[in-house]
Amino acid sequence: MLVEERTYVLHTEVRLADYMASYENVGLPRQKAILGGFLGYFVTEFGVQNELTHFWAYEDLEQRRERRALLAQDAAWLECLAVIRPMIRTMENKIMYPTGFSPIRTLPVASSDEGTAFNWSA
Repeated sequence: MLVEERTYVLHTEVRLADYMASYENVGLPRQKAILGGFLGYFVTEFGVQNELTHFWAYEDLEQRRERRALLAQDAAWLECLAVIRPMIRTMENKIMYPTGFSPIRTLPVASSDEGTAFNWSA
């Protein structure tokens, strides 16, 4: 299993709400249907402003390549890209592999490890 971390920084004149409205209503549903493995989408409050980070899980690099190729052919996704891509100033992409003690090691993502976000109590 691997996790892809994608981080975007929007142009300063772009309202985060405008980006999110376009992405959440059109882009995300297409990505979830084609890519699968959606782990989460996050925005910053401190640090770099207008920064968005999202995480996707795949079995391996070949599965990622195949699914991203399918996404690149999807008409609704391409329409969404035409709207959101001009809003993005920078993009960074990382492929990460879980350690042996990570609570996320396999798909589907599930963990009974105590003290993790998957099995936490105050």
